[in-house]
Amino acid sequence: MPKDKKMWDNILTVIMSLLCLLWIYPIVLILQNSLKIEGTFTTSTVFKLPTAETFAGLSNYIYGVTKMGFLSSLGYSLVITVSSVALILLCCSMTGWYLTRVNNKLSKFMNLLIVFSMVVPFQMVMFTLSKTADTLKLNTPWNICIIYLGFGAGLAVFMFTGFMKSVPIEIEEAAMIDGCNPIQIFFKIVFPILKPTMISTAILETMWVWNDYLLPTLVLDIKKYRTIPMAIQYFRGGYGRVELAPMMACIIIAIIPIIILYMTCQKYIIEGVVAGAVKG
Repeated sequence: MPKDKKMWDNILTVIMSLLCLLWIYPIVLILQNSLKIEGTFTTSTVFKLPTAETFAGLSNYIYGVTKMGFLSSLGYSLVITVSSVALILLCCSMTGWYLTRVNNKLSKFMNLLIVFSMVVPFQMVMFTLSKTADTLKLNTPWNICIIYLGFGAGLAVFMFTGFMKSVPIEIEEAAMIDGCNPIQIFFKIVFPILKPTMISTAILETMWVWNDYLLPTLVLDIKKYRTIPMAIQYFRGGYGRVELAPMMACIIIAIIPIIILYMTCQKYIIEGVVAGAVKG
């Protein structure tokens, strides 16, 4: 039996390794084509490595950054991502704590509505969302975080609620006996305990907001504000020709921060999910 188990473990390792290579290959393909001279690769040469005649060095990256206001798009993406994720973490952690500790019919109904929001397709509200955002003045990079809070609350509250069920209430009762009010209990006792789920939720929400294209396109004024996914779509030359090499270079630039964030904090994702899945 141990030999059979070891054999199956080796088979699964090989299968998962092949799948990882298969998923990484598109990124490698974009990277190698971002190093080619614009116009030198076609459908027959797109899978080939750069040669001495087609190697462009960092020229595509320099051109991509200086064209179409890519640096300003980077700034808008940072503002939107940081403000949205910070608001989601603060509001949803407090909501998850409240729904767990206040056990009545209203809290159960609210929890049900929040979880239900995760299964509502975005296409159902996308047409009315643009008009609502214009009316409420949420169509700027500094206010769109309110909209992201609404769409990101379902997953965040679900994770925080699951984690809070494993936290003994006696810790909060002891703090209350020592004279802490509810706000002090949350920020001094509960908030530090939520660190694993806080980090894992932040990573998931950051990956979503940073790479989101549809919501900013519907809400923001394209002529004034463009996030990185929006800016990449406008690498077009004369007569509708798409500048593929600079576009691929900017795609690589756009995914580097997320890869660094994920590689740095990946251990917290498993910790946060497992912590929220086990009820003490």
